[in-house]
Amino acid sequence: MNFRSLTRGDGVVIGAAVLLFIASFLNTLDIDGLPDDKLPNAWENGNLLLSVYLLGIIGAALIVVGRALPQQRKVAGLDLGQLGVAFAIASAWSSLGAIFDTDQSYNFVFDSSLGRGDSPDAGVGLILGLIGALVLAAGAVAGLIVPALKAPLMGGPKPMAPQPYGGQPQGGYGYPGAGAGQPQPGAPYGAQPGQPQGQSFGGQPQPQAGQTPPPAQAQPAGDFSPFWFAVPVPRPLYAEDGSPTPIAELAPGTWYLAVEQRGPGLVAQTQDGRRGVLQDTTGIQRG
Repeated sequence: MNFRSLTRGDGVVIGAAVLLFIASFLNTLDIDGLPDDKLPNAWENGNLLLSVYLLGIIGAALIVVGRALPQQRKVAGLDLGQLGVAFAIASAWSSLGAIFDTDQSYNFVFDSSLGRGDSPDAGVGLILGLIGALVLAAGAVAGLIVPALKAPLMGGPKPMAPQPYGGQPQGGYGYPGAGAGQPQPGAPYGAQPGQPQGQSFGGQPQPQAGQTPPPAQAQPAGDFSPFWFAVPVPRPLYAEDGSPTPIAELAPGTWYLAVEQRGPGLVAQTQDGRRGVLQDTTGIQRG
């Protein structure tokens, strides 16, 4: 599981789930004449516990786990994240019903000990549960559509710092190393690892001191320069032939090499040598 893929929206969901868990231990009702130790919490009312508190906490867990898994898992045809959003909305709806109909909870718990003329008020546990459930539902839905909440929760990976001349590049977190077969950041695209200085790819010698350099070839306008980049959230990589089925998924925390511009997207190369088109380039971090 890659928890670096969690977003700010997931952070809101996690905070709301913690609030729901705390609220479940507080008094759900407030009845005059009864001491606090006689008032019930959610764990003494199974219907309220399941329909509001546990349902919301389970929904938050499904959202977070669905985001952190490298591949989507489906339950009843729905992704874990989609199922978690449905649970969060159901928890908020049940919480609204519980706080506006405290008599139902009152009759369930105190019908045998108090007169029916007494009407309980919502306790602090029920009020905090409503707030937590509403924040959970709002965070779950807004995290899918609000760009600010799609940003990484832990921040993107930092690009490798420049190395002094002659120094051995050190790979940062997820950074492709300087091993055989890997191009170096800043090297021209197509250069071979271990190629001697002063010789370009293809064997054409560079001019030495005292020699007249050959005329430079004109570079076309808008010539693309390969660069390293990282994605803020998991992004699918599609085949170059336009197939709608992804061939790989780019994960946050790993650097990839962009080798070509393809319309609004990029042709990216993974660490195992596969190439494909990254169609969504919003928010990528260049190395």
